[in-house]
Amino acid sequence: MKPMYLPEVEDNRGRTGPYAQLIDMAAGTGAPYSQIWHLFAFKPKATRHLEKFTQEVMRGDSPLSPGLRELIAGYTSKLNDCEF
Repeated sequence: MKPMYLPEVEDNRGRTGPYAQLIDMAAGTGAPYSQIWHLFAFKPKATRHLEKFTQEVMRGDSPLSPGLRELIAGYTSKLNDCEF
């Protein structure tokens, strides 16, 4: 799948907040990072609930360990030809 480029979302210049800082740190070291961080930095107020939901699903109480949930998510992403 060809990556989509959204200049207004991916231009991190002048943004503040935890995700903007993470993007700057990763980009500064050349480390790979999840592209969804751009959306979280672009619309932090709108994505706060998505962040909390994701953390609860992946890290909250469950009969499945967080590691197994990550493995399932990674496997599903691979089946969907989506970067995890």
